[in-house]
Amino acid sequence: MRELGTVIVTGGASGLGRAVADAVAERGGTPVVFDVNEPHNGVAHRRVDLADARAAEAAVRAVAEDQGLNAVVTAAGVDACGRIEDVNGAEWDRVVAVNLLGTAAIVRAALPYLERANGRVVTVASTLGLRALSDATAYCASKFGVVGFSRALAAETAGRVGVTCLIPGGMQTAFFDGRDEQYKPPPDAQLAPPARVAETVVFALTRPDGVEMRELVVCPSTEPSWP
Repeated sequence: MRELGTVIVTGGASGLGRAVADAVAERGGTPVVFDVNEPHNGVAHRRVDLADARAAEAAVRAVAEDQGLNAVVTAAGVDACGRIEDVNGAEWDRVVAVNLLGTAAIVRAALPYLERANGRVVTVASTLGLRALSDATAYCASKFGVVGFSRALAAETAGRVGVTCLIPGGMQTAFFDGRDEQYKPPPDAQLAPPARVAETVVFALTRPDGVEMRELVVCPSTEPSWP
């Protein structure tokens, strides 16, 4: 089982990203959180807006040159619920910019360092990257894009960098806060604890050389959006 080393975690101030940063630290790794908000768990932090791809790339290079880089986990994600004609255009664009283009920017900048370290990438998609829903065009477009990006990346970097696409279902996070009630999970919804999902990320990152988890669907047993 490999050591974790330095792991960039986007969106690491809350939700799944925070759980991943905690799990990496607990296993002896060094998480570095990229987030517009400061994490509350005391881990190293750089204020990065994933919608600014060039700034995200520069932040990756700064971390890698300063302390090396062994892995990246792209857990940052935003949403803009509503029918496409009702969602503000800038908000719709930002979902794709953060979720898809931000993911690509982080990976693109990290690849030279990861290749030297025989490192790994875990992208975070969603069950809504496999199954589409109404009133979620931006989110589905971005997460379908992450799945396609991850599969193409795995083919392109096979034998050089490990690539895992995590496909989580609903989780107990603040992701649903602030939405209209119709876009929130019902009160009886069984959502996964993010710490449980984070365990699968660490599992993927610590597989022996030559063995990879290409895709991982992790969801509650009653998940309505999969299969």
